This record gives sequence, structure tokens and C-alpha cells, in this order.
Amino acid sequence: MNPVIEGVAAPLPYSNLDTDQIMPKQFLRIIDKAGLDKGLLYDLRFDERGAPRPDCVLNQDAYAGASILVAGPNFGCGSSREHAVWGLQQFGIRAVIASSFGEIFYFNALNNGLLLVTLPPAAVDALLARVSNTSVARGNRVAIDVLAGQLRAADGWTAGFELPERHRRMFAQGQDMVGASLLQLPEVERFEARHWARFPWMKDVARQVRDRLDAA
Repeated sequence: MNPVIEGVAAPLPYSNLDTDQIMPKQFLRIIDKAGLDKGLLYDLRFDERGAPRPDCVLNQDAYAGASILVAGPNFGCGSSREHAVWGLQQFGIRAVIASSFGEIFYFNALNNGLLLVTLPPAAVDALLARVSNTSVARGNRVAIDVLAGQLRAADGWTAGFELPERHRRMFAQGQDMVGASLLQLPEVERFEARHWARFPWMKDVARQVRDRLDAA
């Protein structure tokens, strides 16, 4: 499998766009993940009356259906709320490209299957210029080859990127962190069998103690 993420890339060149802005607090009052797409970047997308801001790229026809964001440095800094990642995914964003990311957000994203591509600042600037030029037909489309570690713009411009090997495998297998862990279940079961064979007196100790206390 050679996963390639390809689609419209929207420019979002704001520095230090934190998780509070990506997913404002008023959208966290839920017990599941449903509806977070409505809160994504709410203050950028809507004014104080709830009307769409025409200057926000995510409200513009040229970027309709965007699945990739090209962002400013330190994207995702701030709090550790995982809702920011879930909201991006529910909105249809499959990848974010920036020169740097908030550390907690970075691993939250990759562990949930949202691709983050780190490029040098000059490369991000070059890509921002390309996807911001709406006068070129389909010029805002970008393709990201995860296994090859290569990004390609519509005009043929390319850039390489690195990705932790564990996360590269996860994307290749279409797995999030839970799915990747379940792939190791046979190995976990073999370890468990060896452990109980070596220390049989430790098995079910808590249950046995509880049963004795209940009997007393």
C-alpha cells in the first residue's frame, strides 16, 4: 500500500495558531466527538453574529472541500485538547503542512491518523505562494506521498519530509494508535502466556483476595 493524500490545499499563514483557536472551548461541552467540525477555527470562519467571514479561505469557493492546510509556524500550540485534531478530521482535513507544530498536538494528530508534514520555513513560504495563487487553475492542489516522504505541488514543485517510522507504518496500514496496538495483540498474548507460566501464583490475585474478603 502506498498512501497518497491529494486534494485542495488552503493557505492559513498564521503563526502560533493554538488549539484554543482551532477548537474553541464552547465546543468542548460534549461527551463524544460529534459535531466538532462546526467549531473548527470558528472565530476565523465566522463573525460575532455567526455569519461567515468572506475573507476566510475556508469560506471561499476556490478552497471548497480543502483537505490540506498549509499553516504558519507553531501550529497547534497551547492546550493539549485532542478535540482540535478531531475537529480538523471531521471538517475533512487529512494533512497539515507547517514549519513547526506544538509538541502535544503533533503526536495527538499522528496517533489519530491526521498527517502533519514539517518543512523548512522557506519551503512552506514557497508552497503558500503557490496555493494562494487562485488565478492558476487547480494550482492549489497538493499531493503528499507518505511512504516516499515527498510532497508535490500542482506545478511540479517538490519537497521532501521526514516522518517517524512508527507513524509512517501506521499511515501505510491505515491505522490509528488503537488499531496499531491491536496489530500487536498476538505478541501480547504470547507474552502473557509466558508470564503466567513463570509466575502462576500471581494470576488472579486481586480476584482471589476479593473473594476471600467477601467470604469473611
